[in-house]
Amino acid sequence: MFGYVTANEQELKVKEFKKYKAYYCGLCHCLKNKYGIAGQLTLTYDMTFVILLLTSLYERETKANVLRCMVHPVKKVEVLQNEITEYAADMNLILAYYHLKDDWEDEKKIAALAGTTFLKRKVEMTIRRYPRQAAVIQRELNMLSEFERAGSSDLDEPAGCFGRLMEELFVYKEDCWEELLRKTGFYLGKFIYIMDAYEDLPEDIEKGNYNPLRKMSESESYEEKCKEMLCMMMGECAAAFEKMPCVLDIDILRNILYDGVWKKYQKLQEKKSEELTDDKKSI
Repeated sequence: MFGYVTANEQELKVKEFKKYKAYYCGLCHCLKNKYGIAGQLTLTYDMTFVILLLTSLYERETKANVLRCMVHPVKKVEVLQNEITEYAADMNLILAYYHLKDDWEDEKKIAALAGTTFLKRKVEMTIRRYPRQAAVIQRELNMLSEFERAGSSDLDEPAGCFGRLMEELFVYKEDCWEELLRKTGFYLGKFIYIMDAYEDLPEDIEKGNYNPLRKMSESESYEEKCKEMLCMMMGECAAAFEKMPCVLDIDILRNILYDGVWKKYQKLQEKKSEELTDDKKSI
């Protein structure tokens, strides 16, 4: 369900792209140092956005370094890290652990069982360090599973679960910025869930899997409704974001929120357009 909150790299300046990658590599190295290769495998670009946002908002001092990694064993890579990187790594691990646990309990996936077993000891101390976030992540994933098992066609129910999960991750501190961070995370989370359901719908229909958009997809205005919902979610997310006094890396942050999050949607539209053209040619 992750992988939607990324930058449109082609629209970034060279120095912005390097910085974006350096934060991503910084998170990767932090996961490896704290949790080993297992932690490194939970890496997502979505958490890089969290690092950029919270670093900009709280103006945290960031250290630059040059390190080697498995992906680039010969050439060293630039990394940027600060206390927010540590926080994002911890959230990344907690989220991955509960997600794998949920997959095992719901679908009995062997890979999920192996993952939870391997991560359990590593994540226990982290969960105790962040009881608020861990409790909400576990609660909302459980509720999400219940809605999915019940076959809920009310999109707002499962999307709301993921929205509340995401908003909790965004609240680094319970301070004056909490409300705006919650709104940003909540609507971004709902966007992610709806976008994931939209992308997976054809496969879910084919395999008979649950998808909250299945009933809506029978309507002639399905595509229009989906785009409207996605635009509404990102509109609310961006409105809350713009009220925060972020200056550092503002162009990268706006690139992600106004452009990057739409990359997969645009690719899907291009694919559908090509399929429609091919169908017309075959007639």
